[in-house]
Amino acid sequence: MDPECARLLPALCAILADPRQPVADDTCLEKLLDWFKAVTEAGSSLLLLQENPCLVELLVHVLKPQDLSSRILSFALRLAGTFAAQENCFQYLQQGELLPGLFGEQGPLGAAAWAAPTVRSGWIQGLRSLAQHPSALLFLADSGAVDTIFSLQGDPSLFVASAAGQLLVHVLDLAMSSPTEGRSPAEGHGRPQARDWPACARRIVCHLEDCLCSEAAPRVMQALHVLTTAFGHCHGLWTQGLWVQLSPLVARLLEKDPVPAPHALVELLLSVARSSVPSSDPGLWETAAQTLSRLSPMQAGPLAAGILKVQDCPQALRTQAFGVLLRPLACVLEAAAQAPGTPGLLEGAAGDPMAMDMLPPSKSACVGLLCSTLAHLELLQPLPQRPSPWPQAPLLAAAVTILRFCNGSAAPSSEVGGRLCAMLVGCVRVQRAALDFLGVLSQGLGPRELVTQVFAVLLEYLVSPDSSPTVLKKAFQATLRWLLSSAVPPGCCDLEPRAQLVLGELLAVLQKRLCSPCWEVRDSGLEFLTQMTRRWGGQAGFRQALLASEVPKLASQLLQDPESYVRASAVAAAGQLSSQGLLAAPSSPEHPAGPQTPLEELLLVLTTDSEGFPRRAAMRVFTEWLRDGHVAVAEDRERFVARVLQAASGDLDWEVRVQGLELALVFLQQLLGTRGPGEAPPGALAQALRALCRVQLFEFAFRSLFDCDRPVAQKSCDLLLFLRAKAAPSGSPQEAGDSPDVAPVEAALRRWRAGEQGQPLGELAPEAVLAVLRSMDLEALRDTLAESSDHVERSPQSLLQDMLATVGVLGDNEADCY
Repeated sequence: MDPECARLLPALCAILADPRQPVADDTCLEKLLDWFKAVTEAGSSLLLLQENPCLVELLVHVLKPQDLSSRILSFALRLAGTFAAQENCFQYLQQGELLPGLFGEQGPLGAAAWAAPTVRSGWIQGLRSLAQHPSALLFLADSGAVDTIFSLQGDPSLFVASAAGQLLVHVLDLAMSSPTEGRSPAEGHGRPQARDWPACARRIVCHLEDCLCSEAAPRVMQALHVLTTAFGHCHGLWTQGLWVQLSPLVARLLEKDPVPAPHALVELLLSVARSSVPSSDPGLWETAAQTLSRLSPMQAGPLAAGILKVQDCPQALRTQAFGVLLRPLACVLEAAAQAPGTPGLLEGAAGDPMAMDMLPPSKSACVGLLCSTLAHLELLQPLPQRPSPWPQAPLLAAAVTILRFCNGSAAPSSEVGGRLCAMLVGCVRVQRAALDFLGVLSQGLGPRELVTQVFAVLLEYLVSPDSSPTVLKKAFQATLRWLLSSAVPPGCCDLEPRAQLVLGELLAVLQKRLCSPCWEVRDSGLEFLTQMTRRWGGQAGFRQALLASEVPKLASQLLQDPESYVRASAVAAAGQLSSQGLLAAPSSPEHPAGPQTPLEELLLVLTTDSEGFPRRAAMRVFTEWLRDGHVAVAEDRERFVARVLQAASGDLDWEVRVQGLELALVFLQQLLGTRGPGEAPPGALAQALRALCRVQLFEFAFRSLFDCDRPVAQKSCDLLLFLRAKAAPSGSPQEAGDSPDVAPVEAALRRWRAGEQGQPLGELAPEAVLAVLRSMDLEALRDTLAESSDHVERSPQSLLQDMLATVGVLGDNEADCY
């Protein structure tokens, strides 16, 4: 421990033990515990207590009857557990009867303070830290702590109850892994038998058996949660014996009506399936199959989806699990009048009234089932272990049918279909889930007729005035994915003929949506336009259709939108359209002297927009234009860079300034003709330095080194380090014997470091720039910037000073408050 911390510690312990003193806040106590944990992990806890007896005195004082804060009592319990995690320190604390006083019945357990959840939580966390060695197991058994842990599983505080279950698993794992009572660890060679388990482990298992046999669902749930944690976090061979012992009781839960705690049961079976148990007990799969048959579709869905992701699962069970997921969609297909030849999802489902009645009668339950089913299938589709063959066509048909039920265009085939239509029409939640799933299905192929239906239903949603902004956004996203999948061949820029036909309708919809009174709709439309242009801006059919529409003109007009998010999206769209030559120079008869080119338009946004989002977007566009060689940039690259850097350097938004430095780095790389390591040729370096001086990049970069926003300073430091690495260590553009005048630059650097603005540097000489760069310790600055802003205040000494300062123990000059 640091000597200064050791000096401050007695005063702090005295304050913590004094109920009359104001209690430190929870954050300080948590930081103090973290510090003690780090100290004990790095050295001996026993030595720490011997060198700092005030810590033991604090724990002793906590045992005295007094009106002590529940937070301090909880802190003391956790602190004692941290020290006792080392066995020799545990024995030391046992000699003074400290541990029984803190964790036994004569401690907080029997006091009024036990009513506070904070104290109960601290008691559990203290034992969790303490239980690291065989001596701790004997203490837990002798002190009655195990019984208390059992009772805390049903604590009214969910945090306490959850922590109690986790502690029970930890104690069980420790008991099974520790040599006790003269025996070797229960790991042994091969699977340990129940009769060989240590007494503490047998006691816990008996408690779990009692809970599983209970008629009270909460007790059953407690046992299932403990077992789920055990199989998920413990990997010893003893877990196989535990499953053999308890699996009959778990299977017996399926005989009850209703099945208690079905969600917890599903979590347990999946946890066991992912462990080493299946390799030793195939009976797990039989229990899983029975559970799939016994639970409702909503309850069984997560189990079915989880089983399909497990390796080495029997094929019969995989088939059953996939059927559970598909059946709700099969019911939807049956509920709608389908065209002849429409593929079904499940054999034998057609015309089966039992299948039709499987959908829940209530709207909320039916919506929940369909959304969860679609979500499970969406996650399953891209996985390599998904079922094969994958029913792509029926799933496409089901997704389209659900969307048609939701917008009221489906034709019900029965009374059940009419009821389903009434429940789903206008349901935004199902619409969003179905559109997400439909977008994922674009990764596969489908019959031509079905793909035509996909584009048709997507257009219906894009056109419909009833589509909410979120649904419309997802419809745009799904449409883009299907257009991407329709390229021929895959990855090509050309659209398939049927997708080309859809394009005209899409642009008409987009033209309408860009005029929507809802800003979210305008924003989604602009994002869609940007993505389409980036992908197909060079394709002749797309260019012709886009230029024949009003879409480019509307996108340009939205640069003046009252909503900043929309203006930012309009900047991105205008930048992409201009890059492809699809944004004509705007004409404004009312303002003939106004901006006439996309470059001028976006520069106006960068220099005058009152919100940060559009200005950031403009900087991203300019950087992309410079990197890609945009025609407006290529005309006079230096002038372009100078104008943009001048605007970015004075911007109040730190992200704009960072992006300005990124643009400067791209410009520098282009001047040097290289991005990799190594020195640049002297001639290229000299020309690059002169150009950088002309655009006044160095004043921006040097000033940014001392920016109050750390990301700006870091970016500037990286830029200057890159430039210095390109310069030869001793060579420079100046002639031998010349000494560049660096005094003005160094004076400016001193002013900026002190936080003063100062006068602009003006045009700099390349020789002076190189000399300053070589004299600066940029590596040290980079290391300093990499540290967190509170690295000094987070020190243990600072923490102790702050806690003492709150009660006036330290003088004003000794506190390190922040």
